[in-house]
Amino acid sequence: MALFFIFRISIVSTIFYKILFTHYYFLYEQISVDPFTRKDWYDIKAPSMFDVRQVGKTLVNRTQGLRNANDSLNGRVVEVSLGELAKDESRAFRKIQLKVDEVQGKNLLTNFYGMDMTSDKLRSMVKKWQSTIEAFVDIKTTDGYLVRLFVIAFTSRRRNQVKKTTYAQSAQIREIRKKMFEIMAEETSACDLKELVTKVTSSASQSAQDHIATRIEKASQSIYPLQNTYIRKVKILKAPKFDVSALLALHGGAAAAGEEVGAKINKDFVEPPVLESV
Repeated sequence: MALFFIFRISIVSTIFYKILFTHYYFLYEQISVDPFTRKDWYDIKAPSMFDVRQVGKTLVNRTQGLRNANDSLNGRVVEVSLGELAKDESRAFRKIQLKVDEVQGKNLLTNFYGMDMTSDKLRSMVKKWQSTIEAFVDIKTTDGYLVRLFVIAFTSRRRNQVKKTTYAQSAQIREIRKKMFEIMAEETSACDLKELVTKVTSSASQSAQDHIATRIEKASQSIYPLQNTYIRKVKILKAPKFDVSALLALHGGAAAAGEEVGAKINKDFVEPPVLESV
């Protein structure tokens, strides 16, 4: 009887260890699987307002069950240097944000989402013995975008100035800020988002200043000389309802966006005549 119980216990322990070994073996197999085998690569496409359209690549888990890959891709925001998008290293201090709005096959169609300035450029302009003047204005483009523009400027030395400092009086700062409001509203109120991005990312001087900043400097010369005037930041506060056709037009059409478009194929095949008998 004792031998029977010992034999029974040994069988139960053997089955238990087999189950335990099988469990840990499958757990090890799941852990050792490379996670990149479950992912796909997608190409990020910039809008046609930039010279370089191929921004880079991103990856995402494949569609599995209720998890759709497109849901994970839509809404992603990528940050790219303007120097790479415009092939101009003098404008590399600007950072462009692009948001994924549509997935076309393996291509991600993006739209402009914002612009900022690198911290090293901003810190290099801040110095002693000068005044810093900043302003921002909210404008609405013709295609329904509510955009906030930030501008920054610094006072400069007058010609043949002997005084060490270049501090502007509070009344002069108010006048310069008023000029900033007027010029920014005038330049941006009658254009769409594409024209606005072109204006704030253009290079209108040797120091890669944009067109709006150069106008502010010229208009403020009679009040107080300015230097290092830039559109520091662009922020989209509100976007209109998403329109696929408008996004495709921004990317140069369906063919330029990477969508497969059908084409007529010339067939040389001639069907043989029907046989009377077999």
